[in-house]
Amino acid sequence: MPKWLGDRMTRLGAVMCEAIIHHYGRDELLRRLAHPFWFQSFGAVMGMDWHSSGITTSVIGALKRGLAPLSGELGVHVCGGRGAHSRKTPHELAVIGERVGFDGTGLATASRLVAKVDSAAVQDGFDLYLHGFIVTDDGDWVVVQQGMNGDSKVARRYHWLSEGLKSFVDQPHAAIEGANQGEIVNLTDRRADASRKGQLDLLHALGPDRILREFTALKRGAAWNEQAPEQQPLLPHLVMPAHHDVRESDVVMRRLHGNIAAAAERGPADFSELLLVPGVGARTVRALALVAEVLHGAPCRFSDPGRFSLAHGGKDRHPFPVPLKVYDETIGVLKSAVHKARLGREEEIGALRRLDDQSRQVERYVTGPSLKEIVAGEFDQSHLLGGRSVFGWESAPEAPADVKQKG
Repeated sequence: MPKWLGDRMTRLGAVMCEAIIHHYGRDELLRRLAHPFWFQSFGAVMGMDWHSSGITTSVIGALKRGLAPLSGELGVHVCGGRGAHSRKTPHELAVIGERVGFDGTGLATASRLVAKVDSAAVQDGFDLYLHGFIVTDDGDWVVVQQGMNGDSKVARRYHWLSEGLKSFVDQPHAAIEGANQGEIVNLTDRRADASRKGQLDLLHALGPDRILREFTALKRGAAWNEQAPEQQPLLPHLVMPAHHDVRESDVVMRRLHGNIAAAAERGPADFSELLLVPGVGARTVRALALVAEVLHGAPCRFSDPGRFSLAHGGKDRHPFPVPLKVYDETIGVLKSAVHKARLGREEEIGALRRLDDQSRQVERYVTGPSLKEIVAGEFDQSHLLGGRSVFGWESAPEAPADVKQKG
């Protein structure tokens, strides 16, 4: 993650969380972080690779950095992280608990249980390497953790939410993201209740050595139950494609056209001062239309996370380089809106909500250019908007050969 993008993700992620908490409260922020489609869209709108596992690491890192100075005001704390940082989670929870008054020791136990379940009770070929624990002053929490399959180089993300959680070993997940790969031993499935109890009974009655002998005898005799398994109820299930480019099949185009049309129609009315900025104002309102949807959209609106990469591009130039001038203006507008809303002045933050409402209204009938045309236009003006990627700054596109000859 380049520093120039990581710093902006920190600022944008923090102010978007502020806006969500202002409108809907801390519990709603936790619910959204537990939703895999929203989480992926959140990372995409911040300029991270829209389809990659890196969104998990970058979003958790950005929130940990961005919300730390605001934790006293917002009552939200981000613990853990990648690698060695994940193992510090119990200690971080205990320290925060002492400071704000929740049961840090109990939450530390919950953190260890969540990690143990997804590494031992769910045996799916993915080794955990990231554990993010987000907790509020009320002791409510969400966990986002991720594992990697070393052979396929594919990641799987696990979402947990304390709200409604009745058991750590019986249907505990809010969602699991990733493609099915081979057989999975999932002892948290509700159909595994008899197996969980049976394992404890065997362990107490026979001991591990006797269990191993019995298992070997069963295997030799092929005494396996061959009946077709009952279908498992599906959690919210998001599988991202392997291709880097954003294709029309990855985007619900009527929604994208609605975002663009809403920016054109509501922008001049609600963001007149912003539009006085030469060259980049109207483009920023288009980005704000997508940001507004992440702030206010219903869960069903996030089935196409790739669409949200059209707000601020991606660090690897997919779908286009990150337009830093637009990105910085987006952060500036959101910070101004949230700051004024805290003082009771809701005009700007209300304008963002109207922008989202307008998108849903016009998408039913509006049409527009193809995704290729939209992306081509972004590349044409990228050098004017501070376009940047891991490959460097964008330069002006070369003029066609016939134009050069005439010149």
